[in-house]
Amino acid sequence: MSKIISVNVGLPRDVFWHGQSVSTGIFKEPVKNRIFLSKLDLDGDRQADLTVHGGAYKAVYCYPIEHYGYWKKELLEYDLLMGNFGENFTTEGLLEDAVCLGDRFSIGSAEVVVTQPRLPCYKLGIRFQSDAMVKRFLASQRSGFYLAVTTEGEVGAGDEIKELFRDPNHVSISEIIRLYFAKEYRDADIEAVRRTLQIATFPESWKKHFHARLAD
Repeated sequence: MSKIISVNVGLPRDVFWHGQSVSTGIFKEPVKNRIFLSKLDLDGDRQADLTVHGGAYKAVYCYPIEHYGYWKKELLEYDLLMGNFGENFTTEGLLEDAVCLGDRFSIGSAEVVVTQPRLPCYKLGIRFQSDAMVKRFLASQRSGFYLAVTTEGEVGAGDEIKELFRDPNHVSISEIIRLYFAKEYRDADIEAVRRTLQIATFPESWKKHFHARLAD
């Protein structure tokens, strides 16, 4: 069974990084009560820079608890807690190689759809006080994934994540990350990209990147 282990929220705060004040919403903390999930975010959660964070296609960021074991070995100096990677939902039972773009789930009284993987910005480095953290995160191939909200509702820790629909194109989060960074495309990769471009919930910004890759 797939479920939510922790629901985490946080409001933007100003922090100093390399001598400058930076506003960031990456600091998330678990909440005990059930909270409302709207089309854009969870109650009590906001993003600092809406040009790259948040919005309908990034209403919720999910990160598998299964990855915490890996990071506890990699980041021995940190006492990792739920929400430390900036995720809204710390999940169990949904890994990137099995979750596909366009897959739909119910969680509590809400319904959601998978839209894209995470490409971290420098603020992940701020969270871990390390400029190298972004590269380490990408190299780990443990990206997590974003959800759009199709039906608003209440969610809470312990809620089962029930599959409602499997997208017929079958492009996993792991696959789209691989295709994004691949230097060259084989015939099978081109076919996978074409399937990806048929997924309605895949954001136009990502589709633009892949259209350009196919045109090369």
